[in-house]
Amino acid sequence: MRASGARGDGVTGEWDGEQVAFGETGARLTYGSYLRLEDLLSAQRPESDPPAHDELLFITIHQVYELWFQLLLHEATAARDAMLAAAGPANRTGANRTGGNRSGARRDGLWWAQHLLERMHVVERVLVQQVDVLETMTPQDFLQFRQALAPASGFQSVQFRELEFLSGAKDPSFVERFRGLTDAERARLHRRLAEPTLWEAFLAVLAGRGLPVGDDEQVVGSLRRAAHDRSTYGDVWALAEALLEHDELAAGWRARHVVMVERMIGARTGTGGSSGAGYLRSRLDLRYYPLLWELRSVL
Repeated sequence: MRASGARGDGVTGEWDGEQVAFGETGARLTYGSYLRLEDLLSAQRPESDPPAHDELLFITIHQVYELWFQLLLHEATAARDAMLAAAGPANRTGANRTGGNRSGARRDGLWWAQHLLERMHVVERVLVQQVDVLETMTPQDFLQFRQALAPASGFQSVQFRELEFLSGAKDPSFVERFRGLTDAERARLHRRLAEPTLWEAFLAVLAGRGLPVGDDEQVVGSLRRAAHDRSTYGDVWALAEALLEHDELAAGWRARHVVMVERMIGARTGTGGSSGAGYLRSRLDLRYYPLLWELRSVL
């Protein structure tokens, strides 16, 4: 955008060659209309009767989670695409080539991917901190409206599954076990299962730098080389560390979540019919990038 200075009063400017007015004189958008606040703030509709005071808190927290998941998917998809672009067309399937020269555009692509992953790290820390707000609700207050939630469950969060699939933890069985999926939601999950993951994009980056990625042993060897030759592969190593931090923060959120659930409902069955905290504990050992963790033992 370029300020025109036509009036010299600080409220006019030029946007793509068109004169616009800022402030109240602009009258194009308001804060509320731009953010669609009427729609947003009318979406919190408690189900309990008589109304339970803490149900609004519960709904708000989970809707905010879904907004953050939407942003995380936006950033992770862009980071994945930036890595694939930086790897070059010949390497998008992980095919290897020799040579390590890259254009400035490719360097910029790796910087952009790392930048977006670092933004994701900040959001993921917020996800963990939001649990503190939810825990201001006591177990007995939750029980006032918990029955009204059934059979809804956090297990049914399509965006959360999309994020796991995109990160590298693809599991087609989840799609079959989901109840009540719309056709659009099912299509989204199948699309995520079919498209490249962050890990596959990272392997394409390694291959694009002439580092072997034919099997797990070769990948670990390539990562060791990048770790010990940061003058040549510093950007690759930084990207590997950014992926590992994404993995670590996701694991931290799962751990914080299961403790919160145990504090809230103990060993009760989940509202969606799962084993509740037992199921969540079974997911604690999930790692998106096990080779990055294995690398620590052989550096």
